Amino acid sequence: MPVFGAAEGPQQLSSDGQASLQTFIDSAHLSDLQYPDFQNYRAEAKEFYGTVGDRLPWVLGRQPSPQAQALTNLFKGAEEEGLNPVDYDGPRWDGRLATIETGHASESELVRFDLAITISAMRYISDLNHGRVNPRTVRFDLEIDNANFDLSEFVRQKLVGAEDVNAVMRTVEPPFPAYRQTVGALKTYLKLASESGSELLPVPPKPVKPGDSYTGVPQLKRLLVLLSDLAATDAIVAPDLAYTGPLVTAVARFQRRHGLEPNGIIGTQTFEDLNTPVSQRVLQLKLTLERWRWLPHEFEQPPLVVNIPEFRLYAATEEYRPAFSMNVVVGRSFKHQTPVFTTQLKSVIFRPYWNVPLDIQRDELVPELKKNPHYLRDHSYEVVDAQGTIVSDDSVSEDMERQLDSGKLAIRQRPGPDNSLGLVKFDMPNSYDVYMHGTPAVHLFSRPRRDFSHGCIRVENPVALAAWVLRDNPGWDTDRILGAMNGDQTFGVSLTKPIPVLILYGTAIVADDGEVDFFDDIYELDADLEKVLVKGYPYSPNE
Repeated sequence: MPVFGAAEGPQQLSSDGQASLQTFIDSAHLSDLQYPDFQNYRAEAKEFYGTVGDRLPWVLGRQPSPQAQALTNLFKGAEEEGLNPVDYDGPRWDGRLATIETGHASESELVRFDLAITISAMRYISDLNHGRVNPRTVRFDLEIDNANFDLSEFVRQKLVGAEDVNAVMRTVEPPFPAYRQTVGALKTYLKLASESGSELLPVPPKPVKPGDSYTGVPQLKRLLVLLSDLAATDAIVAPDLAYTGPLVTAVARFQRRHGLEPNGIIGTQTFEDLNTPVSQRVLQLKLTLERWRWLPHEFEQPPLVVNIPEFRLYAATEEYRPAFSMNVVVGRSFKHQTPVFTTQLKSVIFRPYWNVPLDIQRDELVPELKKNPHYLRDHSYEVVDAQGTIVSDDSVSEDMERQLDSGKLAIRQRPGPDNSLGLVKFDMPNSYDVYMHGTPAVHLFSRPRRDFSHGCIRVENPVALAAWVLRDNPGWDTDRILGAMNGDQTFGVSLTKPIPVLILYGTAIVADDGEVDFFDDIYELDADLEKVLVKGYPYSPNE
């Protein structure tokens, strides 16, 4: 098969045409582009044109190649991938194509067209592969690794002669099923946004309960049918203003999809979510796609993923689908946010001590000690020195209080069912001193919003998680895990292979069945990312 996929070869350049192209590349500036400076892609463009000689690879017989036409369609439809078409000159391509397709374009016009395709393609591929924004600029401690991706070689070898440009582009996307599911949901919600009106549901002074009469029932039915929470056939069952039957069930489904208690009662928060414009949901899906692109595209082991706004942990299969999931408690939105980062889980510690962090010791426990002289004994705490020697497990003197304030002495909690870490700690070394663990406060897992910790992640089912984590360690079945948890010794078990852990933040999640769930931006990280994206290209460095 010909390298360029056509019997008629790429457009040959005259010496003047070659000089013109080289001038554009050397200056890394093409005024035809929406964003004319392409310094970030100068080296790649130079290498690309250096390998194709004195030819324009996107022009065949003075006409746009089929691959060039396919690429312009991608650029124009970039919003369906969660990108901004303007970044790739989306609105400008119809005019350019019309000029070239006349067959009478000058060599200068052909050169500028070809280079515009190349730079737009490189920008599009980079953004699709690892995102537009450096995650560290928006409080995400993630490291983008694109060092092994040869952009120039990819464009030349994979795209110029591609039989299916769309299929080739799929190879640079994150390989996770959830990513493609999110792209599919975005297309659906873009369509919904174009169909939905600006009409808001009327908000009565009191919550609307099942059996009530509510003047907004007709609008509520239309909205829930649009969002697929209510079947169209069910929308005509109840009397016009009666909030009953399938409509209540549909509201409960909507509530569940939005992280609310699915009780069917339309209160303040439910009204707020129902009246949230579909365009806002579109934005949440776009921001989630951007964050998917920041992740490594492969892992040596299936990872554990914690999605902070969802208050949920997932264990992945080899195909990156959920093996199982469970509720978690994360850090409070005020002062104790759980950071976004990646690490590796290396060991499981049974019956752990809790070494109280200095800020909690100083700000929370020392004041309690001053109020209650037996606070240590009542809560299984003990004061220890730098060597771990127990100084006191009952009352403390004023001098000890001063040393606790300064950090010369420390407080730790003895192992046992009342320990704040529960009976299992999942150790994953990181600079934040954040880890996963059990908890005696199991009642919190039933709350719809679960940001209650000081930053660590409490897991609902530590036994199931330990069994999955230790599945490659011989002999560690559920019975042995329970025995270790309920024994009388503190000890750790190193994993045969470390497990990647991703602490992430996505306010839109799409399940395998296509259901889309939305969650509150509890840490305002969506807002941070939106502010960067609104500024426009080039956003921030991807290096």
